[in-house]
Amino acid sequence: MPMTLYTTADSPLGTLTLTGEETADGHVALTSVTVADQRGAVTVRSQWRHDPTAFAEAERQLKAYFAGELREFDLLLAPHGTDFRRRVWAALDVIPYGSTVTYRELSEAAGVQGAVRAVGGAVGANPLLVIRPCHRVIGSDGSLTGFAAGLDRKRALLALESGWRR
Repeated sequence: MPMTLYTTADSPLGTLTLTGEETADGHVALTSVTVADQRGAVTVRSQWRHDPTAFAEAERQLKAYFAGELREFDLLLAPHGTDFRRRVWAALDVIPYGSTVTYRELSEAAGVQGAVRAVGGAVGANPLLVIRPCHRVIGSDGSLTGFAAGLDRKRALLALESGWRR
């Protein structure tokens, strides 16, 4: 089983915990980015290794994103999830910066039309806060709904991207 590495990073959303796993070629694949008080936040375990240098590129890209200088992340990702969740998460990855989609539109993009509630559950289980843009998914009436890190953070991310007007 691969070693889990972790670090923390300051952000406008609060302190982020980044986790990853070493790959066979010595790289680190990001498995999660969470903030402490979000639903499903990662809790650091004693057997994990603290290694800030392993996440230098992820931290650089996050800093650039929050500064408004980066629109797409280019990181090695390896989140854990079911095939269904991975399918929904892949559909999240193609939502353009500054855009929003509804849960219904996302279910269609993921090829699971009519499974809006299940898609909402997969979006809520997204372990890669900010990196995988679940904040870009809104209610069918344009309202902000369902964000594991809280609606204030969702609002802040959408405002940063200037893609949400209310």
